[in-house]
Amino acid sequence: MANDLFLVAIIIFLVFLPLHFSPIQANTDVSFSINLIRKTSPQHFPKRLRGLSAMSETPQSPTGAYLGHYLMELSIGTPPFKIYGIADTGSDLIWTQCVPCNNCYKQLNPMFDPQKSSSYSNISCDSNLCHELDTGVCSPQKQCNYTYAYASASITQGVLAQETVTLTSTTGTNVLLKGIVFGCGHNNTGGFNDHEMGIIGLGGGPVSLISQLGSSFGGKMFSQCLVPFHTDVSVYSKMSFGKGSEVSGEGVVSTPLVAKEDKTPYFVTLLGISVGNKYLHYNGSSENVEKGNMFLDSGTPPTILPTQLYDQVVAQVKNQVAMKPTLDDPDLGSQLCYQTKNNLHGPMLTAHFEGADVTLEPIQTFISPKDGVFCLGFTNTSSDVGIYGNFAQSNYLIGFDLEAQVVSFKPRDCTKNTES
Repeated sequence: MANDLFLVAIIIFLVFLPLHFSPIQANTDVSFSINLIRKTSPQHFPKRLRGLSAMSETPQSPTGAYLGHYLMELSIGTPPFKIYGIADTGSDLIWTQCVPCNNCYKQLNPMFDPQKSSSYSNISCDSNLCHELDTGVCSPQKQCNYTYAYASASITQGVLAQETVTLTSTTGTNVLLKGIVFGCGHNNTGGFNDHEMGIIGLGGGPVSLISQLGSSFGGKMFSQCLVPFHTDVSVYSKMSFGKGSEVSGEGVVSTPLVAKEDKTPYFVTLLGISVGNKYLHYNGSSENVEKGNMFLDSGTPPTILPTQLYDQVVAQVKNQVAMKPTLDDPDLGSQLCYQTKNNLHGPMLTAHFEGADVTLEPIQTFISPKDGVFCLGFTNTSSDVGIYGNFAQSNYLIGFDLEAQVVSFKPRDCTKNTES
């Protein structure tokens, strides 16, 4: 690694080693990283939209991809209790299913029991922390109850609380983050699978993990390098936090983050998309585009475009692919798919962000939902604001510098995540 102080957090899925090291506190000048695990590709592209409302001392938080999502491992409580939540840059709230859970979706692992943790404390509805989340309301017991809904129709309801979060370094050293605000969910429904124990909000709002970390690790910044979903499950992705996670060097392109009233999403400006050599303007014409018309979301697998642009992209892909699309497979719905044992050889797509052209190869744009079929990893929305999903983010080292307010992209084979 270029920086011996660069901390790396490794994400492990369902296999853990006991830790017997002395803990250290946050507020250091070193970063921490996580590894991500791919489990399987989805048949249909799930839409997890945002809520409406270095290998030395680095702390780690394991993360793995399952059914199109990356699961992040961290521990909460005293003693530490491991949870696996969707790593989601498109939402803020950190939450997990808690007992009692009378109306909850099925999960494989035990649920967190706050009564078994000596560091758990409910947030009073009189506390300013209760109002950091727009949906915090006062219960008869003076507890801060919350309701957090997602555009996918998933919802979590429960009690807002504070806990100790434990991250683990690659050397096995525990890093304790005390007083982290999270949701203890007692009523959780929606399109969750049984591997997902909640969501780890990594957005820009006040209660996200990123905002609560702040500059504790030398800077308010993080980066990720996601392996494509075709990758062998034994190969990890990586996410890094703090000083040392900056993306720089040859081949880096950067685009400004766009500040809006909604602080959660990481908004950027997409000018258009090229399919091969055919440029498609975001608005369908040469007129200026609205700033912040797209946001990057690790919790949504496909890239979601306004319908007009999406239809143009699909039409150009059809024109440039010699094969005929699959039309008679009910499992695939309206997705643009091709029957082929191997991924397509083209066309290349380019996302033209303001100041940054990001080239996408077929491994980033065509996803295999089942054997012998590859589908375009894009879908459409009636909204004017699109979402740059995690399929397209793969095989790029992407840095979110929240101090300089830029997002940087560096092409990288993320299956070789031993590089700094």
